[in-house]
Amino acid sequence: MITVIAVLVIAVLVIAAAALFFVVRGRAGGGGRGDLKRRFGPEYGRTVTRHDGDVRAAERELTERVKRHGSLKEQPLSPEAREHYVSQWVTVQEQFVESPQKAVIEADALLAHLARDRGFPDGEYFEEQLAALSVHHAHYVHGYRSMHTAARGQCGTEEMREAMIGARSLFEALVTEQPADPGRRRPRSPDARGHAPRALNRRHAKGSGTR
Repeated sequence: MITVIAVLVIAVLVIAAAALFFVVRGRAGGGGRGDLKRRFGPEYGRTVTRHDGDVRAAERELTERVKRHGSLKEQPLSPEAREHYVSQWVTVQEQFVESPQKAVIEADALLAHLARDRGFPDGEYFEEQLAALSVHHAHYVHGYRSMHTAARGQCGTEEMREAMIGARSLFEALVTEQPADPGRRRPRSPDARGHAPRALNRRHAKGSGTR
């Protein structure tokens, strides 16, 4: 009788230890649904939508992104490089009125180069670069995605303007020394005025196309 009780006690302890192991490992890996939602924010919902509501498939994709890019260390920019990027971004925004399509294309390329210089995958592999950015700057990648689409499609001027404004958040996050943190105050706009140039604040008539 004593032997049977001892065996049962040992079995219970083994099961409890195994359960604790998997719980701890799951927390360490950040693979829980709550962890993914907190980490990816709006990107979580977009991924679920892209998988037609299949939450498990979306979470598998997001978990794989974390495995591939979670250990990536963002590289700092030199003061000279930072000033160059800020100057180029302001110039591109100011060109928007004269040539929206050209401005969007140049802004898309500029953001890809900036991400590469901060240590993310090369912009020639956009999906891989976007996946890595989403792990570290999830709240800002949608604007970049929209601008990349606008740079390669026949969008109207208003859509391109909105894409440029949306992508500016990621630019601001990358051009600063510290990685973006959704809980922090948003970085100050690199045009030093706290807002986009008039070219981007100005709404165009519906139906206006590229020049």
